[in-house]
This record gives sequence, structure tokens and C-alpha cells, in this order.
Amino acid sequence: MPLVDIENLTVSFPQHEGVVQAVRGMTLRLNPGESLGIVGESGSGKSVTCMAVMRLLRQPPARISADKLELGGIDMLRASPRQLAATRGRVAAMVFQDPMTAFDPVFTIGHQITETIRAHRDLSKSQAWSEAAALLTRVEIKLPGQVLVSYPHQLSGGMLQRAMIAMALSCRPQILFADEPTTALDVTIQAQILALIKDLQAEFGMGLIMVTHDLGVVAETVDRVVVMYGGRVMEEGPVQEIFDTPAHPYTKALMGSIPGRLPGKQRLVEIPGASPNPADPPTGCPFHPRCTVADARCGTDAPAFAAITANRAAACWRLQ
Repeated sequence: MPLVDIENLTVSFPQHEGVVQAVRGMTLRLNPGESLGIVGESGSGKSVTCMAVMRLLRQPPARISADKLELGGIDMLRASPRQLAATRGRVAAMVFQDPMTAFDPVFTIGHQITETIRAHRDLSKSQAWSEAAALLTRVEIKLPGQVLVSYPHQLSGGMLQRAMIAMALSCRPQILFADEPTTALDVTIQAQILALIKDLQAEFGMGLIMVTHDLGVVAETVDRVVVMYGGRVMEEGPVQEIFDTPAHPYTKALMGSIPGRLPGKQRLVEIPGASPNPADPPTGCPFHPRCTVADARCGTDAPAFAAITANRAAACWRLQ
């Protein structure tokens, strides 16, 4: 049974100027032990997808609909508030982009981790404290006892990110969502955090969904990748195949913008134009206004998401 099972997910936000269509028809599955990357430009719907699956979007204003929205076999659309609270942490946990905003500034790191542990596991306060110290040690934090009694503002960004990973793992989840977990960190610490996440995934046997706009992060951490644009999935497949032989024009354009991938001294390929306005998306394929191979059909009819091979699929009229 898939850990994450999404069919035809749609997420929108009514606003004064119209309805913002953040995610349009997303279908996605994640199997036990698998790692999946969701990539795309800012505003493509990556983070909103994960927040919707975890039911972390307030309704209203968000409007969420799907033919299926399951985490670990739990129907997240019909789950009660108590079921949702139990699912977040025990079944799925999330590592957010900015650790400084993920922690409450008025409580110590130890208080927040132990409260999370005791909310989902039957442990005493002293047992939870010992577990929190062990988790901090596991995420390679030196002097865990000192960190436990520290407040968030007393720690560096890298230390906070490690502490947040420890808190996410404190309930031993089946699925870990990592939403841009290294964006706010320098390159050296970023590499350490990515290696840590991969090691912990293997050790705990978790499924992993990595949300990022950094294609280098995807290449290093996941088995399979989903490329999103304008709230829709453009292409999906094994990460090495996507990097070596991208099929969708948008995926090709993304790969052409990575330094070092083009031979010789060729200039990086620029994607013309700008991302679509989610409150007024284009008709047809959302990428067609920026696509160099689009024809008239691309601007009027949205292509179906169809299989290319047994492991790959894309939504494009011009794959040939």
C-alpha cells in the first residue's frame, strides 16, 4: 500500500481579484522506503501540495478537493481533528524551510521536543527528555544537554535545522516531508543536512518527499522526481533518466539552466517570460506562453498526463 496516495488534488484560494489556483489535478504516489523530489519554480504548487496532504492549510480560505488524499492509508479529507493530530507526527512529519519560524521563541528546544514526544508516545517527562537528548545526538548535535535548555534564538541556523529534524523524527514517522530544508543555510551546512536526511531515511526506513527548486539537491537525495509548473505536473520519472533525457520542454529548459551541464563555454539557457499568474492561468498547457516549440493546440487544450515508458510520464502535445 502506498504511504502517500493522491489522485486529482486541487487546491485554490479565493481572493478579491479572483480565485488563486495553486494546485490543479495533482496525482502522486510514494511507496515505503522510496524518496521523491518535487521540483519547479517558485509558485508552481510544490509546498502547497505537501501542506494540503498534511491538512495544514486552514479551510477556509483554502479549498481542497481530491478523488483520493491518503497518508498511510488514512483518508485525510474525512479524518476527524483528533485523527489528524495523531497522523501528524506518528504517520507523517514535516521539516520546514525556515527553522527559526518553526520553533516557538518563548520555549526552550527541549520543552518543544519533549512536548511533541509526549503528545504521541506514552513516556514520562524524564523519559521524553532522555529521548530528546538521544535524538539530538543522532542528528550530530554536540552537547545535546546544552542545546535542550537553549532557546531558538541562541542557536545557529544549521543547529536549528538539525533540532527540527530531531523533532520531526521524535514520533518515528513513516513519511518525512522536507520543504526546502536547506534554502536558508550556507553550502557547507546544506551538504551536511542533506547527507543527514538521507542517512536517517535509510536508518528509520521512512518514505521521503523532498520539495525544492534546487535541482542539485534532487540529484543527490531522491530516487524519483516530479516536475511541477503552474500548479500542474509536467513530468515524472526516475531522477537519473529525467536528468539525462528530459522529455517535457519545461524540464529541458530547467536542465539547460544548470551551470556545468552544457558542453564547453555555452551560455546558460534562459527561460523567456515569467511564471503564470495563478489567479489567471493560461488556457491549455500552462507552459505554452514560454515554450519554444508550442503550437496552436498547446494554447487551447490541456494535454493529458500520459505514460512515455513504464517508469516515466509527461503532459505535453509536443513530446516528439
